[in-house]
Order: sequence, then C-alpha cells, then structure tokens
Amino acid sequence: MKRTKLYYGQVGGTLNAFIGGVHRKAIAIDEQAQLVAGCFSSSNPEANAECGRHYALEESRIYPDYKAMVEAEGVRTDKKLDFVVICTPNSTHFDIAKAFIEKGINVVCEKPLCFTSQQGEELCALAKKKGILFGVTYTYTGYNMVKQAKQIVKEGVIGDVVDVKAEYLQDWLSGQLDDSPEAGQQRLSVWRMNPKASGISNCVGDIGTHIEETVRYITDLRVKRLSAVLDKFGRELDLNANMLVEFENGAHGTFSCSQVAAGYYNGLKIRIFGTKGSLEWEQEHPDFLKLTLKGQPTQILTRAAHTNGHALAINRIPSGHPEGLTMAFANIYKAYTDALLDKLNGEPCDGEWALDFPKAEDGLRGVKFIEACVESSEKGSVWVNL
Repeated sequence: MKRTKLYYGQVGGTLNAFIGGVHRKAIAIDEQAQLVAGCFSSSNPEANAECGRHYALEESRIYPDYKAMVEAEGVRTDKKLDFVVICTPNSTHFDIAKAFIEKGINVVCEKPLCFTSQQGEELCALAKKKGILFGVTYTYTGYNMVKQAKQIVKEGVIGDVVDVKAEYLQDWLSGQLDDSPEAGQQRLSVWRMNPKASGISNCVGDIGTHIEETVRYITDLRVKRLSAVLDKFGRELDLNANMLVEFENGAHGTFSCSQVAAGYYNGLKIRIFGTKGSLEWEQEHPDFLKLTLKGQPTQILTRAAHTNGHALAINRIPSGHPEGLTMAFANIYKAYTDALLDKLNGEPCDGEWALDFPKAEDGLRGVKFIEACVESSEKGSVWVNL
C-alpha cells in the first residue's frame, strides 16, 4: 500500500524551547508526518515527560536520552520512525545524527551541522552509504520570495552576478559589551556563547552561516575563499563579524553579522547585483522582493501577486496575509517529506524543484565556512580557501 503518512521523532525541544516548537508546528502544517517518539530533554526529566504527554505520546516512547531512543526505535516495527528531528545544542548534533543514521533512520538536523568539517565529512559519507535522506534546516531558504529570487537569478533576469552585499544584524547580546557583573552572569547562561556547547564560533556559527547558505541558495554560487575579522570584545566567542568573500565565478561580496547591533532584531538582508540589474530581500519583510533592472523603475514584487513558477506553486495564502518563519520551515519540511514519501514508495524524485531543501552537504559547507572565518581572523584576516 502506498505510504501517505510519515512517523517522526524529536531529540531536543521541550514545550518552552523556541526552535523545537517551530519544528513541530511547521511539520504539522501539511499533516504529512506524526510525532510518535522523543527525548525532548535529557537534563530535565519533568520537562521531557511534560512535552511527551502534551503530544499524547505513548509513555514507552518518551525516552530519558537519545541513546535509549536510538536503541528502542531502531528495532521497532509498529509505527517505525521514518525520520528524526535534531534540535539540540551544536555539540550534540554529530553523535545524535550518527547514531540514528547507523540504525537506518532518516535525519533532519538544526544548523550548524556539527562541530568540525571532519565530522561533517563523516556524516555525509555515512548518510550516502546508508541511503539516508538528510536535511538541514537553514530556515530562510524556505521563504517564498527567496525561492522567487532564486528563480529570477536562474532565468538570467539580472544577468551574471557580479557582487553580493549581505548582512544579518541582531542586538540580543548587546549586554555583553558591558563589563558589569550582570553581563557576566548572562554570559554563563547563554549556551551559544559557551565553546563546549557552541563550538569555535558564536555569531558566525549561529547567524553568519544563514547568510552563506541563503546567498548560495539564491545564486547557486559557493564561496571559494574569504578574509574575515571576528570581534569577541573580551568574550570567549565572537559577537560580531565582517567578511570579504570571493565566489567560484570570480565575483566578490561582503557578509556582515552581528549580535550587538543596537536596534536590530532579526535583520537579515540580501542584496544581489548582476550585469542587468539587482535583487534585494529582507527577512523582516519577507513577502516583498525588490527587483531593479537597468534603465527601469524599481519594482516591488509581492508574494502571490507577483510570483510565478515554483514560488507560486508553493504559495499558501493570498497576498497581504503575511507568511512568516513557521511557514518557511513548513516549506522546507514539505519538500523533505515529499521526497521521503517518494523514496519509501519507490517513486522517482527528480523534478526541477525536487529535493528543494538544504542537505547534509550544505551543512558541511556551512561548517567549513565557520572554520575558514575563524582561521582567517586568528591569522590577521588573511585569505583562507574553503
């Protein structure tokens, strides 16, 4: 019988966790997958149990840690897991993903993919060997108008890309610029600023990688080399970063990310300049795309009203009703679950927009981007090849 429904489990993401809840809500939008198992917190048994009960999971499928979950779910036959969602701190991604892959369970993982490029290479090779469908949730590639931008670039509307200016500015860690005791206390409580949990980078690892992947997704250009300056302001990890990048086609660009930019909340902005025109997209106004062609007035393209092709096909609600972060996640999951259903049903998944979600290889490139930024900065902003 043809499969029309998937079963999934989740590691991380209690009821009070921001990103874990976004994953669950996004998956629920298209009703193609049902949550049936999870370890939502290994450090807080009460929160773990509370989350499992909230989603009416069988008590036996609420696990104290991911290892117990892997062992039990790996041999299960009734409502067997088709995929697992990993939304835990960075330090745990590799071990959890590897364990589920080895049991033949497909994986969707938060970014960054893992701590090191060596770990990323291992995950990519293992996933390929086991025939695992591996997705990485680079959120902003799921936005409708980002897909419209990709289509515009692909069709050559703005010509060859000659320059990219991209920034991602936040201010939620501005307090870290203060040397007061309160700032120190906050520093201890934010896991992203702890190298043991976050890795070698905070700001670039958290939001700089979103710039790299969103630009790559729209333009299909990969960073060849870069020169970076990472600012720590006396902390263990970076809070601010500026990068000069060179793409594989020879074009250059600048990336800037900050978590100490006062007055900015989630200011991801992508500007792409081509030989015939330019594109501009802002995450805080995601339903609009600015298109300027040489010698013509600037056009403001609106989701649904001025989209075509794939972007129009995946449109969910009429223009004027804003689509947001959860819907972008849902678009990524729709592409992933469609592909997984095709795989399980033995059907081809080879259309023009098939597999339209970030993959393990994209996650690996993100880790290499982080490593190159840190290496460049530590060596006096020298050029570093990816």
